[in-house]
Amino acid sequence: MPKFRRASRAARVLVPAAVSVVLLAGCAGASGGTGAASPRGSAAVPSPAAPSSGGPATVPGAPDRPVSGSLLVADFGADTVTFVDPAKGATGSVRVGTAPYGLVVGGDGRAWVATAEGVAVVDTRTRQRLALVPYETDSGPVTTGEYRGGGMGIALSPDGRRVYVGVNVPGGKGVLEVVDTTALRVTGTVPVGRRPFDVDVSRDGREVYATNHDSFDVTVVTAGTLESRRVEVAPYGTGGGLGSWLKPHYAAVRPSDGKLLLPFEGERLAVMDPRTGRTAIEPMTADTHQHGAVVTADGTLFAVGTGPIDPAEDRGPSLTVRKPDGTERVYPLEGPHEDVAVSADGRTAYVTGGFTRDGYWDGLSVVDLASGDTRRLPAGSRPLGVVVL
Repeated sequence: MPKFRRASRAARVLVPAAVSVVLLAGCAGASGGTGAASPRGSAAVPSPAAPSSGGPATVPGAPDRPVSGSLLVADFGADTVTFVDPAKGATGSVRVGTAPYGLVVGGDGRAWVATAEGVAVVDTRTRQRLALVPYETDSGPVTTGEYRGGGMGIALSPDGRRVYVGVNVPGGKGVLEVVDTTALRVTGTVPVGRRPFDVDVSRDGREVYATNHDSFDVTVVTAGTLESRRVEVAPYGTGGGLGSWLKPHYAAVRPSDGKLLLPFEGERLAVMDPRTGRTAIEPMTADTHQHGAVVTADGTLFAVGTGPIDPAEDRGPSLTVRKPDGTERVYPLEGPHEDVAVSADGRTAYVTGGFTRDGYWDGLSVVDLASGDTRRLPAGSRPLGVVVL
């Protein structure tokens, strides 16, 4: 087993003199910017209203239904989601709202997209935005960039009746909002931690998990009552506070036992039991700052490495594929990446190049998991979230 990094890493924080060295490495403290906010209602903007950016909701000439196995990415650098053919690239876009972050698709073909303005609802078959559900939480003015307010992580209940979205409130704690997928309105809110990067749901739908980047924790929410409890997940400690790089980013629910898997720095996998609140630590091997995570039905974990915090001692961007027995294969990638999705046959991974910090690029890396061959596929504008249709 590889040894864990020396304890001095736990105190690593972002300081002004180090910005030029670590700019591509990860995400540290949140911006404290504030401003007057426009009032937000709770009623959906119905179809066929156009998004706030104006213009048609769909790109003219786009095909009327997605190709099986095509991808949908959230264009954090624009106001769109983009459909991607893994062999050819982008095939069309739909305007959804400012700076879309995470997205999820239900069995009915509707995509739910967390934007700075609200949760957009997109029919992936007709490629039209059906509605925009505004947040109940006041998250400040609608802006763009890494620290913008509004929706971040998003998840769908197993029965498709509710969407859960983590809303970032710049300078304060976040909120988990519950959207009724039939009524298209917010029906409940729960305070969570700072900057809820990711939201996940247990396989039985009874619990929701908000992974809160800037507060070193996961908020466990009981879906039926919206009661919540905080579980600290900080395998390096919380030294450095908002300036620390060593925070949770994304989680994945392990199918075999419902525990949450949270990769840290390509060195430590935090395995958190939401029932007990206890966290076990297992070694990892990629030695790189890690963001996106997803687990497949057989329990294989995919973790995205964005690049080094310190280029003198850390490795570059990569994709880690970790089997249930703990064995890992690390695929080197060119440039920072953010999130990952896996093809239905488990042979290909799609890693978005959007990245939350500077260093992003407009496309995906397509990784052949058997051969290790990787190719870049231009598509979208700073794509973050990704799903396979």
